[in-house]
Amino acid sequence: MTRNEEDSQATILNLQKQLEEAQAGAEKAEAKPSVPDYDTYQTSLTGRYCSPEISRLFSQRSRHSTWRRLWLYLAESQRELGIDSITLEALEQMRSHLVLDDADFEVAKAEEKIRRHDVMAHVHAFGLSAPAAAGIIHYGATSCYVTDNTELILMRDAMDLLLPKLAKVIFNLANFAVEWKGEPCLAYTHLQPAQLITVGKRAAQWAQDLMFDLENIADVRKGLKFRGAQGTTGTQASFLEIFNDAAKCDALNELLSKKAGFSECYDISTQTYSRKVDLIIANAIAGLGATSQKICGDIRHLAAWEEMDEPFESKQIGSSAMPYKRNPMRSERIYSLSRELMSKPASFASTLSDQWMERTLDDSAIRRMDIPEMFLLADAILLGLDNVTSGLVVYPKKVAARVQEKLPFMITESIMMRMVAKGANRQDAHEKIRLLSNEASSVVKIEAKPNDLVARIRATEFFSPIWDELDDMLRPALYIGRSVEIVERFCGEGGVLDEKIHPYRGSIERSTTAELNV
Repeated sequence: MTRNEEDSQATILNLQKQLEEAQAGAEKAEAKPSVPDYDTYQTSLTGRYCSPEISRLFSQRSRHSTWRRLWLYLAESQRELGIDSITLEALEQMRSHLVLDDADFEVAKAEEKIRRHDVMAHVHAFGLSAPAAAGIIHYGATSCYVTDNTELILMRDAMDLLLPKLAKVIFNLANFAVEWKGEPCLAYTHLQPAQLITVGKRAAQWAQDLMFDLENIADVRKGLKFRGAQGTTGTQASFLEIFNDAAKCDALNELLSKKAGFSECYDISTQTYSRKVDLIIANAIAGLGATSQKICGDIRHLAAWEEMDEPFESKQIGSSAMPYKRNPMRSERIYSLSRELMSKPASFASTLSDQWMERTLDDSAIRRMDIPEMFLLADAILLGLDNVTSGLVVYPKKVAARVQEKLPFMITESIMMRMVAKGANRQDAHEKIRLLSNEASSVVKIEAKPNDLVARIRATEFFSPIWDELDDMLRPALYIGRSVEIVERFCGEGGVLDEKIHPYRGSIERSTTAELNV
């Protein structure tokens, strides 16, 4: 046995001894009573609101196991490009220990306390699990090789989780819109009653905004690239030193991108991929927050007007003090989560703008929070929206009653046009209707009596040419314009939405309505 072989064998034996000691320490730690969740702070997102799959994706095991996969990709690629010092045994040991167990975390925790460097702590922990690879793990790389590439992988996979859920909500609203496409209801501009639309038309408006979010997130997902192996300042100097061949440096990133499931790397990197990428993603995801808050704000108003309710279970309690209440708590929750999601782009923008020169570490701690929280918030919002939009309840008689209350005002534009058609002066008709409308409005507001505008018009000689047309003019369906056609064209079978959600059709058909934990 040569001196080098003896040294290697001694290193392996020493690493194995450290691993045994770490495992023994982990077993002792596991034997101790665990700290109850009730005694430590837990984020509401994972504890109450978001799905298990998004929580797992951003878990420590997922994150650091991805680090190990990236180290394996690097070692495999380097060997494929001629680095023979990376042995097949080393690669096989790495492949056998890609998923961290609890003992691995204990080792990394102890290492980080000593080294004050999380990446190097995990380099040493991986080396203990794969001793034949201990000397080549992270060869030529900087910390951002694993941290940044992992963030890109996790964000890509998170968008892949969100997009089918968003498509499902659009599907729900499209069906709802078609079902209620012909139900006249009050529209509101300035939050004041305006020309009639239909219940389905309003839902189509919601669905269109969500469609924009689907397109934006899908576009960002499609355009996402890899950081790859770029060295400490984005020049690949360390890899040029290893290969002494620029073509192999390019080939390395091609191999890494392919192994990680990306088409290519970003053209320019510093120590990190540009934090502009995070902001671009955040703007797309936060757009969903804005849309969701608008939709839930509308639902809350409609619930207050008793035209529509979100799902309400038979044993659900609306208020601890007022038993009769049916508070729209699901929409309120989504509204609240959306507000927080909409705040994220400002944080990512600040992180981008504060990156001095080629990189400063003040991006690290905040991104550990911002990136997972952004996606957990979006996931929680979509679960809530799926639940709400799958069970919206409409009260047609109440909707019709509110229409009838305001319909006399709604027909005034038609009265004016018909008067002009019969020879009246348009401005004269407008002024007389304005005065009569204000009088009728005072009766409604001050005296709390029914709207008597039509009776006032019947009593005004000026309008005698259209008196015999007034009864027919009081049919709400006359004032919804092309609402039915618009909904059918946009939300119906073969319509715009049908095409947009087609790539997610399989997922939609396999899905069930999201169940909320609380």
